[in-house]
Amino acid sequence: MTVDPYRRVLAIPGVRALMLVGLVARIPVTAAGLTLTVHVVNSLKLGFFQAGLVGAAVTVGTAVGAPVSGRFVDRHGLRPVVAITTVAEVAFWVSAPFLPYWLLLGGAVLGGVLALPVMSLVRQCVAAAVPAEQRRAGFALDSMLVEVAYMIGPALAVASATAFGSGATMAAVGMGLVGSGVAMLILNPPTRAGDDEAPGAAVPRRQWLTPALFSVLGITFAATFVLIATELSLVAVLKADNAARWSGLAIGLWCFWSLVGGFVYGALPRGFSPLVMIGAMAALTVPVGLVGSWQLLCMAMIPAGILCAPALSTTADTLSQWVPAGARGEAMGLHGTALTLGLAVSAPITGSIIDTYGTRWSFAIAGLAGLLLVILAIPFWRRAPQPAQSVVPEPAAA
Repeated sequence: MTVDPYRRVLAIPGVRALMLVGLVARIPVTAAGLTLTVHVVNSLKLGFFQAGLVGAAVTVGTAVGAPVSGRFVDRHGLRPVVAITTVAEVAFWVSAPFLPYWLLLGGAVLGGVLALPVMSLVRQCVAAAVPAEQRRAGFALDSMLVEVAYMIGPALAVASATAFGSGATMAAVGMGLVGSGVAMLILNPPTRAGDDEAPGAAVPRRQWLTPALFSVLGITFAATFVLIATELSLVAVLKADNAARWSGLAIGLWCFWSLVGGFVYGALPRGFSPLVMIGAMAALTVPVGLVGSWQLLCMAMIPAGILCAPALSTTADTLSQWVPAGARGEAMGLHGTALTLGLAVSAPITGSIIDTYGTRWSFAIAGLAGLLLVILAIPFWRRAPQPAQSVVPEPAAA
């Protein structure tokens, strides 16, 4: 294994700055959900159910808005979309601390629809900046930075809310998102490679929104479903063992092994199909619940944890190769929607399984569900398209 693939990716003009801005921009994004939860519980004095509804509202809005934002980027370029969503972030986060609950709930939906599309936008820019033969390393590096952002963002949100209160934390998140938007406007990374068609050349969906692409989105959903189920089940095991104080350490170790896996995968001479990566991750999750103590559980989770970042990065890599550049923004938005829906659907289902049957079954059912979705994707994968080239629409008839 060597670091040369990463060195070559970072040597591409603009990629180093893109990765740095992407990391910093994602930190407030990862802190936003927990900040809203703390605000509803601590400032509005409501329960976790109401806080969960706000989180679900943001999720629904984000799932709807991500592909719409991506399509606008395809048609009009990066700057108009980033400018509009940055203004929307200012409006939401400035007003949110003063809104009564029901207005906050409605604002959360609208705020999700108009959220700054940092996650999908950075992936789209990576696909444009990095040649196809180096994208596996590029997306692996991007996935590792996402892990780092998730390790930093929620921890900062909790620390800030504890020290300064939820109002100040919401203001800080808002300023962070605005700073992220401004940084993206200044950097203005290309969303298409130099030999792609210019923005505005629409690509008909029938040319790329195929059953094969839906299978990629389906297993992307499966990956995040398994990941969230694993996280919640781990926390439940720690609580049952009276070791809840070690939750941060246990989840941090899990993220660390994901980082290690992403680093190793990006440096390999060849990659693997997302079917293999996500199927293996799901299969390795099934028996984890049979382990006794939480210390052994953390060790048993290492094999599946190592596959987390590689599994997510390989779905983005595959999608970037199957979709023409003129539709890549919308496709990356759909990829973000699949990730978001996996997160949203997994939490209540896993919680219900834990409450009813215990953590042994929650690990097993999550892993088996992931395996089932991978198996269902196989027939469509066999009819998968060849790596996409830029598609230029035919001139309209007079």
